[in-house]
Amino acid sequence: MNWWQKLKKNPLARLGALLLLIFYVSVIAADFVAPYDPYSSQPDGSLLPPTQIYWRNQQTGKFIGPHVYPITQGPTNLETGDRELIVDQQQPSPIRLFTKGHEYKLFWLIPANLHLFGTVGAGKINILGTDEQARDQFSRLVYGGRISLSIGLVGIAISFPLGLLIGGISGYFGGWVDATLMRIVEVLMTIPSIYLLVALAAVLPPGLSSAQRFLLIVVITSFISWAGLARVIRGQVLSIKEREFVQAAQAMGAKPLYIILRHVLPQTVTYVIISATLAIPSFIVAESVLSLIGLGIQQPDPSWGNLLSIATNASILVLQPWLIWPPALLIILTVLAFNLLGDGLRDALDPRSLQR
Repeated sequence: MNWWQKLKKNPLARLGALLLLIFYVSVIAADFVAPYDPYSSQPDGSLLPPTQIYWRNQQTGKFIGPHVYPITQGPTNLETGDRELIVDQQQPSPIRLFTKGHEYKLFWLIPANLHLFGTVGAGKINILGTDEQARDQFSRLVYGGRISLSIGLVGIAISFPLGLLIGGISGYFGGWVDATLMRIVEVLMTIPSIYLLVALAAVLPPGLSSAQRFLLIVVITSFISWAGLARVIRGQVLSIKEREFVQAAQAMGAKPLYIILRHVLPQTVTYVIISATLAIPSFIVAESVLSLIGLGIQQPDPSWGNLLSIATNASILVLQPWLIWPPALLIILTVLAFNLLGDGLRDALDPRSLQR
C-alpha cells in the first residue's frame, strides 16, 4: 500500500480527487441538489441575473436572515439592452435548507420532493440566474453534469477493453497478426478525431432523442480512442510474454487467450489506470465541442456543452455573462482535476518510487 500513502501525500492529487468527488456526488444526487425542475420555466423570468440575497428586510431594516424577493422583468432599455428588474419587497422569501420542491423519483423508485436548499414563499433563488427560456441555470448545470461526466466513464468502458484486447493479441502472437492489427491501428491514429466526430455527428438522423444521440457520440468517440492504447499495450506485452510465469503457463498447456487475459494484461494495470484518468477528459471535451456546435446533446436536455453553446450569441456574451462562465469553468475544472489525479497516480505507481 506504499503507493496509496504516496498518493495521499500529493496535495494536487488530493485536490483533483476532491473536486471529482464533489462533482460526481452532486450530479448523481442532482434531483436533491438542484432546487428546481431543469425543464420548467418561471413566469416572466427570462434571462434573470443571479438572485441577490438579502439579510435585512428592505422595508423595515430588521434582520430576518437570508432571504430573497420575487423578481419580474420590466421594459427593456433600447439604448443599453438592459431590462429593468421589478423587485416585490412586500414578500420576503426566506432561504432554507432541505426544502420541498418539484417531485422526483428517489433512486428512480421512491417518490420524493426534498431538496438541499430552496425558498419558502413566492421568491425564487436562481443563484446562477435563468436562461432565455426562464429555466433555472444552476439546476440545468447540475443535471447537465450527468451527461458530461458520465460520457467519459462510459467511453473508457468501451474503448479500453477493446484497446487492451487488441494490443494484447497483437503483442502476444506477433507475426502477421501483429502486422495486420498494427496497420489498422496506424490508419485509425492518422484520422483527426475532432473532424471525424463532426462528420459522423452531422450525418446522424435528425429525429434521434438525446439519449440515442448520447449513446452514438460515446460509440463514435470510443471507436477512435482505442488505437493509441492498443499500440502501447502491444509494446508492453512484447516484453511481458518473455517472462518466466508466462512461459510456465505455456508449458502447462494453457490456451493463448487465457494467458493473455489472466497473466499478461493484468501486468499492464498500472499504465491502464493512469491512462484512463488522463483519457476521460478527452471524452468530456469531445461531447462539449459537439454540443457547442449543435451536433451533440440537443435542447431542451441540458449538458455542459449545449449550455455553453449560447456563447455564440454576442448579446448573451455581453449582457448575460453569468450564463457562459459556469459551464466553461466546470469543464475546465473537471479536465484539470482528472489531469491532477492522473499525474498523482503516475507518480505514486511509478515502480522506481515504489522501491524506495
